[in-house]
Amino acid sequence: MNAYKSDFLNVLADRGFIHQVSEPETLDARAKAGQVTAYIGFDCTAASLHIGSLLPIMMLQWLQRTGHRPIALMGGGTTRVGDPSGKDETRRVLTDEAISGNLKGIRAVFSKFLKFEDAGGNAVMSNNADWLNKLNYIDFLRDVGRHFSVNRMLSFDSVKLRLDRQQELSFLEFNYMVLQAYDFVELKKRYDCILQMGGSDQWGNIVNGIDLGRRMVNAQLFALTSPLITTSSGAKMGKTAAGAVWLNADLVSPYDYWQYWRNTEDGDVVRFLKLFTVLPLDEIARLAALKGNEINEAKKVLATEATALVHGRDAANQAAETARKTFEEGAPAATLPTVVVEHPIGVLIAAVQTGAVSSTSEARRQIKNGGIKLNGVVVTDEKLTLTTDNATPEGVHILSIGKKRHFQLKPK
Repeated sequence: MNAYKSDFLNVLADRGFIHQVSEPETLDARAKAGQVTAYIGFDCTAASLHIGSLLPIMMLQWLQRTGHRPIALMGGGTTRVGDPSGKDETRRVLTDEAISGNLKGIRAVFSKFLKFEDAGGNAVMSNNADWLNKLNYIDFLRDVGRHFSVNRMLSFDSVKLRLDRQQELSFLEFNYMVLQAYDFVELKKRYDCILQMGGSDQWGNIVNGIDLGRRMVNAQLFALTSPLITTSSGAKMGKTAAGAVWLNADLVSPYDYWQYWRNTEDGDVVRFLKLFTVLPLDEIARLAALKGNEINEAKKVLATEATALVHGRDAANQAAETARKTFEEGAPAATLPTVVVEHPIGVLIAAVQTGAVSSTSEARRQIKNGGIKLNGVVVTDEKLTLTTDNATPEGVHILSIGKKRHFQLKPK
């Protein structure tokens, strides 16, 4: 057991969310004594968030569940600059229209995890474009820039790694940490926000904000970072052959999302149950005790609970039932992911169009290894063409890629 007195830090510690905390005793006492307001920033670089953003979203959810106030800060302003942390090259500059469109898609995700003021909760969604886009450059340099040491900024990992590799770091990106620090000060002024949370790679940026808050408004601010998540085999979480695992249903279907979690490596199941579901810890302990093939039951629980948070309980149960029918009864379920394809179509192209493989050469390798089936029969000929002659009686093709990816292909 940990030594925290507040529910908030206790829950985060018990479930594995904490990597580092600044002044933990003082923050713990503040969280025990009354409501704390905390924020995490999310840049608007795509039309949806992906699984990589799920851990910080869950931190905000637990913050609210333990009686505090979360702020989801949208980076409408900082997205125009680009965070160099962990990047090998300059981020592509997006138009204001693209950022605005992305913001819309991202907002939809948060309403599933947080209760905002318009829905009877206390969560706040803010956008740093509200203050950053209006800044006067000379005033900003004089009032904010003077508090930053270039020597210190050069020592931060986000900058140092790029320079050590002799990769270009633009002046635009160099300013990112100044803007992020200023966000913290603005949120303190507007909402009395005293805590910024984020991934462990954000520690330097958050500490900058703490320092700026002390210098500009004489405030005591705090930092809390979470570990960066990789799978047991060392892979980056949230990546598949078909690309990122997005949280919006129009980009990744609830069934595919469920399958992603069902395919979790054995060594990650308990950790992911703690981080990515809201199941009680005693229930997770019961699932952790399952051995051998029984661990698959724990994986199904993980898949259903994680999917319910993002897509709702009905969609999660339907995905679980579709998987059960397909795998346990061997029947092609009507609710399998449907892909509409041209007819006739080669099996290699069809495999790529499902999104389960990224190229025809990868599909070719799958066939050589016996990894692709058409209507339950292993495909041995990479030149096979899908036509009405080899369709099911319903006029579709069931294409299976690996043991766990099944698709219903319908002709246009």
